[in-house]
Formats: sequence, C-alpha cells, structure tokens
Amino acid sequence: MTTTPCIITVAITGSLPQKRDNPAVPITVAEQIESTHEAFEAGATLVHLHVRNDDGTTTSSPERFAQVMDGIRRHCPGMIVQFSTGGRSGAGRERGAHLALRPDMGSLATGSVNFPTRVYDNAPDLVEWLATEMREHHIKPEIEAFDLSMVFQAARLQREGFIRGLLHVQFVMGIRNAMPVDREVLEFYVRTLQRVAPGSTWTGAGIGRDQMTLARWSLELGGHCRTGMEDNVRLDKDTLAPSNAALVRAVVQLCEEHHRPVATPAQARQLLGLS
Repeated sequence: MTTTPCIITVAITGSLPQKRDNPAVPITVAEQIESTHEAFEAGATLVHLHVRNDDGTTTSSPERFAQVMDGIRRHCPGMIVQFSTGGRSGAGRERGAHLALRPDMGSLATGSVNFPTRVYDNAPDLVEWLATEMREHHIKPEIEAFDLSMVFQAARLQREGFIRGLLHVQFVMGIRNAMPVDREVLEFYVRTLQRVAPGSTWTGAGIGRDQMTLARWSLELGGHCRTGMEDNVRLDKDTLAPSNAALVRAVVQLCEEHHRPVATPAQARQLLGLS
C-alpha cells in the first residue's frame, strides 16, 4: 500500500456540460474563479481549465484564459493551473495559442480517438507542435491517454526531446467508443507506462458514473485522482452535484478511506517536478 500524497485534479467546466445539465456548472470568468477557489479549499491542488463565452459556447480565447488564470493565482496560492488544448474549442494551432500565457501545465493528447459522435483528431504534426510550444514555454504536459498507443507516443516524444523531464499521464476511461472502464486494462496500462517511461506519474479519470470507480482504483494502485463537472455533474444517479467542491470532497473522503494523504500544493508541485 502506497502512502504517497494524492494529487486531486478538478476539471471545473469542460466543453460540453451546460447550465441545463446542472445549474452549478461554472461558465463565466467570475464563476470559474469562484468554483476553483471552493474546490481548492476542499482539497484540489490542480485545476484543468476550459473557458467559455458568457453564453456557454466554447472558445479558445487567450484573453479569457488569462482572466481565469489571474483570478486563480490571486485566490488559490500555489494551485497548479493546467490549460486544455482539446479540440472542441478550436482547430489546429488555435488550440495552443493560449500557451504563451505560460500556465504550469497543458493537456496533450498524443493521438486520435473515436468519441461518441466524432473523431477527436490529433494529427502527429499538431501533437509535436503543441509539445514544442509547451517545452519552449516551460509548461509540463499532461499526456491524455485514451488508448495504449498514446502511451508509446508520449514515450517517443520524451526520448526525442519534445518533452523534458518525467512524464505525467492521465488515463481516461469510460468515453463511449474509446477506452472502457476495466480494472485489468488499467493495471496493464500502468505497468506499461512504468516500463516504457520509468518514474512517470499518472492520474485516473473516469467519465460520468465511473468517476468514483477510477478514483478508487487510482488510490489503490498508487496514482492520482481527477474529478469535476467536466466529466460528471452528479454526486449519484439521483443527485446533481451542488458544486465542484462537493465532488472534490467525495474524493478527499476516499483518500481517507484508502489512507492516502491529500497532496498540498507544494507536495503536488514536487511530485510533478514543477517549480
């Protein structure tokens, strides 16, 4: 049993959930800052950010990212800020325009994958460009692994110098048409990651009702946890989550049950090799 502190990531908004799905989904800059601050006080030490226009539509606006990041850094001292470079908010290099703002981390999907109704397209040249932008701006990538090939591609990027330092990988399970929620598969992926990129850290991310399942498995296997309304807007099938903080508190309780201390911001930065 590991006693390594658990880094709790909160993905506060994402690109899909709307107020009609849960009125607590934070959309405006002020809502996002307030929701992150509440989650930080509840125990989250890393925030994964998408930004929206005030009408709820997606955007890659660097100005919007800057406003949210500035508020988080003022109200949540030491919290790790991670920008999404996902494909729902922009196309091509537009997805990395905000990296010049130098967040602590950026998400990096290292391959393409089927989603429920579309292909999440991450062409090799775009992946290498995003990795290079992160390297040049001293941003640590979080590898978004939707299947096994993405782990091997991340290890290649590390070997070839596109990524400096140890890898941090997030295993995403439970998206229809992508990686299923399967304990044996997760254990195999974790072993493979440690074989091809020794010393890597990792997080488990479950979608919808599988959010807490992945949190439990991650705690048992020595990984870290992701929660938040991007992936799941409910506490259970009958109860909408009143806030991102409520979802974080549920993971904190799991950490206590598994005898894993919740990482402080300083501990999270040390575990991820961040200043």
